[in-house]
Amino acid sequence: MQHFDSLSAYLKYLELPRPEHPMFSMYTALGEGFLPCPKESSPPITNDCYSISFKRFVAGDLNYGRTQYDFTDGALFFIAPRQVLQWNSGAVFDQKGFSINFHEDFLKGTELATQIRKYGFFSYSVNEALHLSPKEERQMELIIENMELEYHNNPDSFSKELIIAHLSTLLKYAQRFYERQFNSRTELSNDLLDRFNQALSTYFDSGRVQEEGIPGIEQIAEELSVSQRYLSDTLKKETGKTTTEHLQLYLIEEAKNILLDPGKTVAEVAYELGFEYPPYFSRLFKKKEGMSPTEYRQKYSMN
Repeated sequence: MQHFDSLSAYLKYLELPRPEHPMFSMYTALGEGFLPCPKESSPPITNDCYSISFKRFVAGDLNYGRTQYDFTDGALFFIAPRQVLQWNSGAVFDQKGFSINFHEDFLKGTELATQIRKYGFFSYSVNEALHLSPKEERQMELIIENMELEYHNNPDSFSKELIIAHLSTLLKYAQRFYERQFNSRTELSNDLLDRFNQALSTYFDSGRVQEEGIPGIEQIAEELSVSQRYLSDTLKKETGKTTTEHLQLYLIEEAKNILLDPGKTVAEVAYELGFEYPPYFSRLFKKKEGMSPTEYRQKYSMN
């Protein structure tokens, strides 16, 4: 895997113009026609930069992590430092679009340095790229135009502050559009919750929980082919509960069934559910149900 620790080296590899600022670059292409991706194909690459690009792929695939970006209608895609990017031979995209790249150190000492890590779209699986309507595209273009004017302006003491202000505005609009995309995908989100529960059911029914313990959220997300952040945000958006809460609810429901078997002690139930320490299971159960496992058994057992 090839890594680029400077913005200049990364842009040179992409065959983009040399940056006018050592840690910030933007490039817009407004012409008609198609462009091939730089290089016929790329090995997996990483860098220390953030990237925000708008592109519409005509042919080929762009791999981001373990999945592929969907550019059918044109989409914004976001890459955080040290994430893996790769494209195949024959990748072609519309010439019209823009690309913003900046080194993570460019944001040091600014409020955006903290805020940017809270934007989930920098860590989602790439098949959840942000698709824009024509109206949304135009809103982004206006921000890009203002940012580009400042980028090409003679630098002074206000230049960096103004560029970061435009960048912050762009990300806030992206968050708004992303929320819209979430709201329009309720059916997809509900399907994700069903798949989440099915993945847990398969995991427990196969006996893996006794061998490997309670599955981690990252492990479940990987089996569902989504990122941990995307899984968490989707479930939180649609159900009001975090991924961890859904996992705990599943464990409690499983525990209720097993506790009704009088032949098993509470400790055995805890071990069967993957808890290494039975007292932790008892505390979680009481927190969620308002009674201890023993009290639940006494109340609901038929024996």
